[in-house]
This record gives sequence, structure tokens and C-alpha cells, in this order.
Amino acid sequence: MRKKDGLSGFTNKNESLHDYFINGHSSTSISSALGLLTARELNGDKGKVIAVIGDGALTGGMAFEGLSHAGQLCKNLIVILNDNQMSIDHNTGSVSRYLSRLTMTAGYQSFRYKVDKAIDKIPYFGQRLEKLIFRIKRAVKGLFLTNNLFVDFGFEYVGPLDGHNEAALEKQLKRVSNLHRPVVVHVVTKKGRGYSPAENHPELFHGIGPFQTSDGTVEKFDAESFTEIFSNLIVEEGEKNKDIVTITAAMAKGTGLSAFSHKFPDRFFDVGIAEEHAVTFAGGLSKGGKVPVVCIYSTFIQRSVDQMIHDIALQKSHTVFMLDRAGAVPSDGVTHQGIYDIALFRPIPELELMTVSSAADLKLCFEWAVEHGTSVVIRYPKLTCPTEVPQMSSPVEIGRGIFIPCTEFVIENISEAELEAKKKKILIVATGGMYSEVQKAVRAVLLDGGYADVYLLRFIKPFDENYFLDLALKYDGVVFVEDGVIIGGIGEYLSGLLAAKGMNNFRVLGFGDTFYNHGSREEVLEMAGLSPSHIKKAVKECCN
Repeated sequence: MRKKDGLSGFTNKNESLHDYFINGHSSTSISSALGLLTARELNGDKGKVIAVIGDGALTGGMAFEGLSHAGQLCKNLIVILNDNQMSIDHNTGSVSRYLSRLTMTAGYQSFRYKVDKAIDKIPYFGQRLEKLIFRIKRAVKGLFLTNNLFVDFGFEYVGPLDGHNEAALEKQLKRVSNLHRPVVVHVVTKKGRGYSPAENHPELFHGIGPFQTSDGTVEKFDAESFTEIFSNLIVEEGEKNKDIVTITAAMAKGTGLSAFSHKFPDRFFDVGIAEEHAVTFAGGLSKGGKVPVVCIYSTFIQRSVDQMIHDIALQKSHTVFMLDRAGAVPSDGVTHQGIYDIALFRPIPELELMTVSSAADLKLCFEWAVEHGTSVVIRYPKLTCPTEVPQMSSPVEIGRGIFIPCTEFVIENISEAELEAKKKKILIVATGGMYSEVQKAVRAVLLDGGYADVYLLRFIKPFDENYFLDLALKYDGVVFVEDGVIIGGIGEYLSGLLAAKGMNNFRVLGFGDTFYNHGSREEVLEMAGLSPSHIKKAVKECCN
């Protein structure tokens, strides 16, 4: 599961005929199911289509768009709402409170279970009475639930049902199948049910790594990740700057905002699974004089491109976006690779895009973004922070990156004179998220008798082209290494600049025009041709 050549962690039509779609993003099931049902009816097929959606996913605006359209079309759709008061973190907002109110109709629940029990005891007539009793229960429910969002959308509402009582649930689903209109079946469950560590810490076990099954202890690593470094950093900055507010879309723990949320609860906002709203909400906060720091995974910020253009960049909003899980993302597969943000955001005017390579670099870039007063996107990978070199602490200069001579990577006794005597000298130009692989590649190049310096692209945009050209044209060849797609990426653009100056000895490494399956970070980079061995090979080709 979630390993290379194994099962994915999400629905995948290539793995099972029961999975109609490849899907790893939230709030889409109602729209997809309604489209599928409509197509089936147009083809003359009969039957129902069932959409399953969690209460956390119901916070996404797309879910309500689907509900609205389904109610309008009045088609034979069943929506099963799995209500466990969780998405990845605990649910927040008025939708969660509304569903909680529906589940607390104790009078209706008590009456319903008593009637069910009595009906089951009636021989022969019990089955004949089922349809009549079902209609009576719907009428009684209407008295208890006079205001129901789903009914107002045009749905029949059934529930709330105990999702762990399988026999009762199956009975209700069979009854619902006889209705010929859109139905919402509200099912209440407990996330992690049956395994106490998961019940007690459901957010931790949402996407779990290696752990001890006996007590649920999760494997820990000594080195700090970029996420953990940012978690400490945002608390420090929050103490210094009272105008800093943070926003996340149901990912407080995953984006490193848990500590900030506990220390500054009035300046922390979890908007639910609603990335579009998160971005525009941040724009409004900025207009009011605050400094919003929006923390969203790279793969999920894709849903907010329109808002980034119109509600952030066009307004010249002072907002900082922290894109975690940029580049290769292990385990989650095709729907979660953070490889599109550079190509999506680089063309947007008034939006500055940065990529960081170490803990020190992250600190400097974040502090600069908070003070700079523009719209800034900072991207970093799901990775432990690499070993620091002095150049990582160099001051931020707009448009310029970090130059690291190959002498920083020497692991054997190679004198500077020997390095200078190398016939071919290559420059590796890389995004910060690829620094760990680049340093391994440079060491392999040196051991193989080659020479390669490194220029890390702290800025993707704005970019100091003259500085870059003055640097790059001093070398015999250039290798671009980017943890984003090649098409529309920074490597493709910079190689064009070199070609315009008459230099054609370069290689562009990045993610190709395909989707990348799940595996470890190393395996995903190997698939994409971005492993240290691929980088070394590209350097060698430039030397020939």
C-alpha cells in the first residue's frame, strides 16, 4: 500500500473496476456522480449512482455546487454523508456545527429505534408494513427537523444513522434504493473505530507512516523537516509581529500550524477544505492591515489559481503563501505530486515565487517575505533539512540565488589547484527542493574526476537575468535541475536565455509531460530522471 508498484492510497480506476475515477482531492464526489448518472440516463441505462462524501469534504464549495445542481436536476442520486466530525484535522465551521445539531435530535433517534425494534418482531406483516412505516418516520422526522439544508436543496433526507450498526444501515439503504429522487443518507461514524490509538488521535492516523501496532507509537526521526522548522519559525515571528495571522485549509498539523494555533488562537483560522476561500479571505485580511500567512500543500493550491490572480496579485496584496510538499511527494501518487506550482504561478504579474534549500534559507526567506510587503509564494519539499553550508545564510537579494562552489562538497583530499585544473567546468542550476540530490551528485562528479559548482534558485520570480547570464556563461555547460514540470518551468525559460546568447551546451532535468505514480521520494525522482545518478549523467554529457 502506497509503495512503488503496490496499491495507491486513493480510488484508482486502473486498480479496480469498482473505482470509477482516479481521485485524491476532496469535495468532488457529488459532481462526478451526478455527471456519471446523467450520462447513464442519456444512454438509456437505469439504476442509481451513489456518491460517498465525508463531512470534512462537505466544507468545500464544490460539494455545495454539486448538491445545488443535483437538487435542480432531481435525478436518481444517492449521497451517503459519512459524518465523523473529522477531515484530516478536527472539523471547524458552521457546516460541522449544523451536522452536529442534526445528530443530536435525541427524540427522533429514540422514537426511530423503538419503532424499528417493534416492526422487526411482527411476523409476516412486518415486511408489508415497512414501506408504510418508512413514510411515517419521514413525516415524524419532518416535525423534529423542520429546517434541513439537504431538504431545502431538493433532497430526501434519511438519518442520522449509526454507521457502525451494519444490519440497521443495510436495511435503511435497501429502503432508500426504492426512492426515485435524490437522497442524502446521513451516517454517523467514529474515525479510527476499533483501534484505541487511532480513536484517541484520529488526525495523526489519517495518513500514517511506520508505527508500533501495540501502542500506536509513530516512528520518529532525529533530523527536523522543513515543516517542523517552519512550525517553530511562525511562532517566533508571531511573537514579534502582532499583525501576523495564519490560515490553513483543514491542514493545521500537516502544515506545521498546530503550535501557532495553540499559542495564538485568535490569529489562527482553519477554513475547512476550502482553498479558494482561504486565498481570498487572506486578501481581505491583508486589505485590513494584517499580514496573512497561508499554509497549503502545493497540490491543493492548484485549486486557487484564479483567486491567486484576481484576489491576491491583482490587488498587490501583502500575503505570504507557504507551499509545503512542493516537488516530489512520497506515497500519495498522481494526485498529490507538488510539481505544477512553478509553471502555474510564474506567469502571474505582481506575484513573487521563492524556493528554499535549507532551514537557514527558509528562515531568511520567510522573514524577508513578511517584511517585504508584496505577494510572495515560498515552496519547500516534504523532506528533512539538509546540512547547512555558509552560503545558505547569505542575505536575500531580490532576483538572485545562492552560489555554492564545489569546494563545499569535497569529501576527499582534493586541492583547489587540482579542481582548477579540471578541463570542463559545469554549473548546476537547481531549485532549492533539489539541493539534497544535487549535493550527492556533485560529490559523485568530483570523485569521478569532474567539476561542478551549484547555483540555487532562491528566486524563481523576479529573476535577475543579467546576473545569471554573467555567471552561467563562464562555464562550459549548464545543467538545470527543477522539482517541477519542465513545460512552463524555470529551467526551460533559463535555457532559452542561454540559447539566445549562443550557448547550447545545457541539459534541462525536471518532471516530464506525464503523471507520476506513488513511491518513495527516491523512487519518484528516479522515475522522473532527477536522481543524483541522473544529475551526474547530465553533467558528464555536458563535458563530452
